[in-house]
Amino acid sequence: MSCDFLTLANAGVQKLHPYQAGKPTSELERELGISDIVKLASNENPLGLSEKVKSALQSEFSELARYPDANGFYLKQALADKYNVGLNQVTLGNGSNDLLELVARAFVSAENEVIFAQFAFVVYPIVTQAIGAKAVVVPAKHYGHDLAAMAAAVTDKTKLIFIANPNNPTGTFLEAADILAFLSKVPAHVLVVLDEAYFEYAAPERRGNAIAWIKDFPNLIVSRTFSKAYGLAGLRVGYSVSNPQIADILNRVRQPFNCNALALKAAETVLQDDEYLQAGIKLNNAGMADLSAFFSQHNLEYIPSMGNFITVNVGQSGDVVYQALLHEGVIVRPITGYGLSDHLRISIGLFDENQRFKQALVKVLKLDQK
Repeated sequence: MSCDFLTLANAGVQKLHPYQAGKPTSELERELGISDIVKLASNENPLGLSEKVKSALQSEFSELARYPDANGFYLKQALADKYNVGLNQVTLGNGSNDLLELVARAFVSAENEVIFAQFAFVVYPIVTQAIGAKAVVVPAKHYGHDLAAMAAAVTDKTKLIFIANPNNPTGTFLEAADILAFLSKVPAHVLVVLDEAYFEYAAPERRGNAIAWIKDFPNLIVSRTFSKAYGLAGLRVGYSVSNPQIADILNRVRQPFNCNALALKAAETVLQDDEYLQAGIKLNNAGMADLSAFFSQHNLEYIPSMGNFITVNVGQSGDVVYQALLHEGVIVRPITGYGLSDHLRISIGLFDENQRFKQALVKVLKLDQK
């Protein structure tokens, strides 16, 4: 006797669609037989691994038959020292996505509401739906968060608010003063996750110090990742800083050994490699300026970005342009799923990679004929 196993799944899970990651280069090679591929789809660090990380990982290989430190003591200590917080305020995750889901699963139930912005990171609606909670999607303001409207959307059922700064996929940025004003309006029992996955790329004079704000707003959780500016996307390691009681709850539901030994060592090492970090930021700033100028030159509307990516309106179906770019050996990110069907998101790459993308887009959109 057969069974429809979909009906056995939780109601929220039944309606979910799997997260669509950026297409791997190996997949494009298999599909089209193309080599020499440029991938600008997943906001990865084009510099590759830090040389210091490569050296540090060598010492870990002989111990890989053993379990890693389940508490990640040395990485947590390095983070605590860097941000002047207690060890008991840090939670480690398998990338910052892991932390976003941990918060939702630990604190939100089906009768609650979760607030996030239109055009915000796709993981927010995914985790909300998975637990059966009600998603309250606040319309965007200039492609970003409308904090006043988000504050007004809070009800007695609101349990959690997600804010991405800079926002993915639009790259929009919220000023520190505006976030602080928003936090002052949020009831103390409503958790606010400030997702700062692209924090390091934002202009230093405008970043603010969200981790320091936790003293005044104990309902604030700040999440960050080593996948972007620190170049460890393949190792999957992120962290959150929060009130110690919140961190304790997150660590109760966190999977044991959710960060592997190589990830822990790599993150601890690269956290101290400021030369690598600054080189990546410098490269990103130059690439951002180059692509922004290119779009302006060809009258393509783009969204000014504080991340390591830029979103552009291609004036037609983004999915169609994406497919055409694949045949040119260039992988970018269509964002129809975000409601931006005529836009593409492009990660900032190395100089030559950015040039390949520009040449391919000129060909696909016939920009040289306009």
